[in-house]
Amino acid sequence: MASEFKKKLFWRAVVAEFLAMILFVFISIGILRAILYIVAQCVGAIVAAAILSGITSSLSNNSLGLNGLAPGVNPGQGLGIEIIGTLQLVLCVLATTDRRRRDLGGSGPLAIGLSVALGHLLAIDYTGCGINPARSFGSAVITGNFINHWIFWVGPFIGGALAVLIYDFILAPRNSDLTDRVKVWTSGHVEEYDLDVDDINSRVEMKPK
Repeated sequence: MASEFKKKLFWRAVVAEFLAMILFVFISIGILRAILYIVAQCVGAIVAAAILSGITSSLSNNSLGLNGLAPGVNPGQGLGIEIIGTLQLVLCVLATTDRRRRDLGGSGPLAIGLSVALGHLLAIDYTGCGINPARSFGSAVITGNFINHWIFWVGPFIGGALAVLIYDFILAPRNSDLTDRVKVWTSGHVEEYDLDVDDINSRVEMKPK
């Protein structure tokens, strides 16, 4: 297993899969909107970390919530943990905010909050629980510590993209064809991607067939 990580072909395949998944996510919400979301979150995270640094400057060994690998956890394991943590969170968000569904009940924010808590219970002892690249980026910029920082970008991006693929093609497939999906690149949500609240005829119910 360890020898695989040293092969160029392995990393070439990883990069190819990563870029393909990023491309799919951009198709889902539009390139411009995706870029604006990323920039806005990163700037917000840096500002928040800077404010926190100023407020807690008197504390010794203040890491500002910096994500990092725990002793005994290698980069491959950390990457896997971040992928799993992000995947379950994004799946929860997609399932609880899908306006096509007729079977939603209870509190969506509560469900998402519990998913965030689950992610932390799973990952915090091993990676500090990133599951949000922007949040990890803010702490890294202010502390100037970027050791293994790539894990907290690659892991969540792969986990999020996998969640979109699983939800859109397995759990709740959409009816639109590839042409309609490509339109999202320039025009954002179209047709079933942007349902009216009262359009119950287009909604789906997630249950075994």
